[in-house]
Amino acid sequence: MGKDVIVACDFAGREEVLSFLDKFTEEKPFVKIGMELFYAAGPDIVREIKRRGHKIFLDLKLHDIPNTVKKAMAVLSGLDVDMTNLHAAGTQAMMEAAIEGLTRPDGTRPILIAVTQLTSTSQERMERDILIEKPINEVVMHYAETAKRAGLDGVVCSPLEAEAVHEACGSQFLTVTPGVRFAGGEVGDQVRVMTPEQAKKIGSDYIVVGRPITAAEDPVAAYRRCVTEFVDE
Repeated sequence: MGKDVIVACDFAGREEVLSFLDKFTEEKPFVKIGMELFYAAGPDIVREIKRRGHKIFLDLKLHDIPNTVKKAMAVLSGLDVDMTNLHAAGTQAMMEAAIEGLTRPDGTRPILIAVTQLTSTSQERMERDILIEKPINEVVMHYAETAKRAGLDGVVCSPLEAEAVHEACGSQFLTVTPGVRFAGGEVGDQVRVMTPEQAKKIGSDYIVVGRPITAAEDPVAAYRRCVTEFVDE
């Protein structure tokens, strides 16, 4: 599977995201639809963006009891998204139930990945707020290995952890890495970040880029720069 740049379309509503995507007259970027947009515009925005020819990563980070997640994934499978996710902290049983729910009668399903630790999480915050005292890299690896045992396709992780995840889980186990910023750019609320070029070197399979593209003066140029640094040889 080739590398790709996923544009995080974290907009407040339908008109904003469609206006943004209208700027792309030549490319059809892979886009991420997160909670803000999905809760504002509902599943119809997924259908509309898919109709326009974009691949979609539906980023809702499900985390609930296994039966609830299974039923929710069965609904999401009908939206024909290309990728979706859940929290690895929900346990192996929840992840296995998610795959069961996501798999369609014909045996196909979207890519399913698990969130290990959010890129806004630091060692200090993890210890203080959720009482996990293991080193954060060890926690991420454990969650990744649990996701692999459950049958998932990969994980969302910091680009700083992508290389180690591949070493632990194999080169075919996908790493989807947010927390990517251009050199010299603002990091915002991210703690563990890397540039597109650095993410490429350490083996990220997909990078998720939001504000450096969506808030750029020329979003199309920013997207092309990102593709050049991460995808192009």
